[in-house]
Amino acid sequence: MFPRLLLLCLSLFCLPAQAASVVFLNPGYSNERFWLDYSRYMHDAAGDLGLQLEVLYGERDADTLLRNAHAVLRRPQRPDYLLFANEQYLGPEILRLMADSGIRLFSLHSTLTAEQQQLIGGTRERYPNWIGSLVANDEEAGYLMARSLLHGAPGGSELVAFSGVKNTPSASLREAGLHRALAEHPQVRLRQLLYGEWRKQRAYEQARALLPRYPAVQMVWSANDEMAFGAMQAASELGRQLRYTALNNSEEALRARAEGRLAVLATGHFLLGGCALVMLHDHAAGLDFAERGGKDQRVRPLRLIDARESKRLLQRLRRPDVGLDFAEFSATRNPAMKAYTCSIDPLLR
Repeated sequence: MFPRLLLLCLSLFCLPAQAASVVFLNPGYSNERFWLDYSRYMHDAAGDLGLQLEVLYGERDADTLLRNAHAVLRRPQRPDYLLFANEQYLGPEILRLMADSGIRLFSLHSTLTAEQQQLIGGTRERYPNWIGSLVANDEEAGYLMARSLLHGAPGGSELVAFSGVKNTPSASLREAGLHRALAEHPQVRLRQLLYGEWRKQRAYEQARALLPRYPAVQMVWSANDEMAFGAMQAASELGRQLRYTALNNSEEALRARAEGRLAVLATGHFLLGGCALVMLHDHAAGLDFAERGGKDQRVRPLRLIDARESKRLLQRLRRPDVGLDFAEFSATRNPAMKAYTCSIDPLLR
């Protein structure tokens, strides 16, 4: 009897722990290329890390996003972790909704603004189940794109700019970077900044109406690739040759940078969701990411890439698994590591 009982205990002890479950409240459209790719890389990371991941799309609509959050709360089996972005500044509402849920919350891609945190506190404060955040260097990306575009521009140069959705942190931060670069280049005049809502068609319509008013404009700063391509199409129809910035990792953007149709391209933020899953994987394993860079981490995945790097990244991103093992970035494999790395550099080697 005793050996049989001992064998049973040993077999139960050796059973693998149930994989931690994660739900991501994706704020984007379910047919939006950027957010689809963003989720695809997260699924790749989840597979590498042994996590259960589910993605719910908010369709860029506040009501839909909140309905998704309520649906998660009604489940008999709630996830261990919930990832959310502060798009449309809905972060405080999500925190209030999930306060007593038992779900650990993590803000990804955009977190609560300083003003919001003054009112309700930061991570692990008023809402102790809000355990951390991970955001990218959006302001720096906007600045680097503009600085590269404006470098060497003669006096009297003119620029138009296309930002995203007005009430999104990513758009606001990239705009701030643009204005920082403009302050360093007083010889360049910003004629107008428009909100293209991240969409090609919207930016195309705006550029068709805008560009004839400003015949001296030679440069277009755009906060993403879709708006850059919309402006590019309008300029082509109007017989204008302009220089453009863009930000993204779409195949079209990478090809355009490789071919010189984009003067400046920033990318790298598409890995951010995968990096967040590494942090949650470690947290579930008892290795708190707060001890490796802090509970709130701002990383620098966004960087400019040249034509050669664009070709290399295009080849790597065509692979179904991205070519990265996200488990290699985990503290479970590197217990002595002091900080997480979140960079596209391994994809460019």
